[in-house]
Amino acid sequence: MTTDHASKAGRREWLGLAVLALPTMLLSLDISVLFLALPHLSADLGANSTQQLWITDVYGFMTAGFLVTMGNLGDRVGRRRLLLIGGTLFAMASVFAAYAPSAELLIVARALMGIAGATLLPSTLSLVAHMFTDPKQFGTAMAAWTAAFMAGIALGPVVGGAMLATAWWGSVFLLALPVMAVLLATAPKLLPEFRSPESGRLDLVSVVLSLAAALPVIYGLKELARTGWAASSVLAIVVGVGFGVAFVRRQKTLASPLLDVRLFANPTFRAAVLIGLLVAVLQSGTGLLANLFLQVGEGLTPLEAGLWLVIPALALVLAITLTPKATRTFRPGYVLAAGMGIAVLGQLVLTQVGTGAGLAVLMVGLSVVYFGVGPVGAVVNQLAIGAAPPEKAGSAGALVGTGGEFGVAFGVAALGSIGTAVYTAQVEVPTAVSGELAATAQESVSGAAAVAGQLSQPAAGELLASAREAFTGGLSAVAAVSAVLFLGLAILAGRALRHEGPVGHGHGHGDDHEDDHEDGHGHEDTHGDAQPAPAADATERAA
Repeated sequence: MTTDHASKAGRREWLGLAVLALPTMLLSLDISVLFLALPHLSADLGANSTQQLWITDVYGFMTAGFLVTMGNLGDRVGRRRLLLIGGTLFAMASVFAAYAPSAELLIVARALMGIAGATLLPSTLSLVAHMFTDPKQFGTAMAAWTAAFMAGIALGPVVGGAMLATAWWGSVFLLALPVMAVLLATAPKLLPEFRSPESGRLDLVSVVLSLAAALPVIYGLKELARTGWAASSVLAIVVGVGFGVAFVRRQKTLASPLLDVRLFANPTFRAAVLIGLLVAVLQSGTGLLANLFLQVGEGLTPLEAGLWLVIPALALVLAITLTPKATRTFRPGYVLAAGMGIAVLGQLVLTQVGTGAGLAVLMVGLSVVYFGVGPVGAVVNQLAIGAAPPEKAGSAGALVGTGGEFGVAFGVAALGSIGTAVYTAQVEVPTAVSGELAATAQESVSGAAAVAGQLSQPAAGELLASAREAFTGGLSAVAAVSAVLFLGLAILAGRALRHEGPVGHGHGHGDDHEDDHEDGHGHEDTHGDAQPAPAADATERAA
């Protein structure tokens, strides 16, 4: 059944979307805002290197680990209710972090922020899906949500640098207070409540198994990226995979599973999650090496590097804003395939970074790549949530987010390892450098820069020149590999999603009348009940 005028979202929904964009942006901003504050808080709290790693990483660990649980919990207790609870806890944990008196307590605060943050992504995604049941409006709303998320990542270093110039390190955490204040004040009036009518009990064993699967894998991948192939890192991944198998087997036996594995029987959902994961792999690996090139190859400060990276971020946001119109004209699979083709061209430009004006070539190549992958976030979320039953919207959004988290971790580890392998094979350490210093310089370009600071000329200059050339060789190799993989992704997107028609040419993305709706005053909300039911076959939906 096609949508009609009655399914159009109105002023309330668009204002609600603006409210949802705030915690979405904050969630991603908090991922990157800490990097500039780390030296300041480490000096103030006396954090050692291990504690610094946990301060930066535990937030992402907890967010990734709890996404599936929180997505399912929102489907059960109500998406708006969970959003408000999570927003309140996030604000409280942020204040705790801002005034943490020790590194240990700051790690605890960051972990609590990650758990609370895991409520935000699936809750906001599922609310967007239910507020915008018209496929065309849903595409526009999802693009706006994606743009807010990506803007937070891009603005993190810039906002952090500006705040640290005028205030102490804890101020970066207090950004949560005005954002959550607006959310708590306006959400009850602007956001409707949705929950699954047959939620069942939350299976705590499944919660434990999901954490035991996600956390070791994320930890192992991050350690592989940081220290290389160590037995402990590989063991952590193997243990996580083992718990993951046990988790999936248990879900198949439960009447009300934490994760409905039947979602993956839908080819559209399966393809959307896979494409989102693989694009995260390639984008994160390229982004890591580009950031290192700016700071080590070009000698920029983290703030200066963050400002330069705003340029490709703007290209990304531009592509996101163009996505709704593109998916209304062309099939989503073809839009994604075209984007991957553009990303191939950008990666080919990045292979030429070492041939001349490195910074200019890097900015052009990275901007083209980001423009190409721009449509992915909006289209993948739109397709995945549209292919899922409406009572599973939170779980569907959580699965896309979890896939992205795994993709980022794997991309940094795998593509970072390729860059490191090329670097170690090409770098030439001067004979004047020996022993432990030589080994450090041989490991990474950052290590070479640190060693060069301890040397006198001309050895320092020789080492830096060789290290930068070798690192650029690694960047070129990663770009070449990524170009080939993006080409494969283009073929995958075009083939796997070829049955999905342009948005608005098919059916709606959700069946809201199956959910329990309440307005902000506890009454029945007809906002969703007036929507027409979609066709049964989700693969034919133009979501």
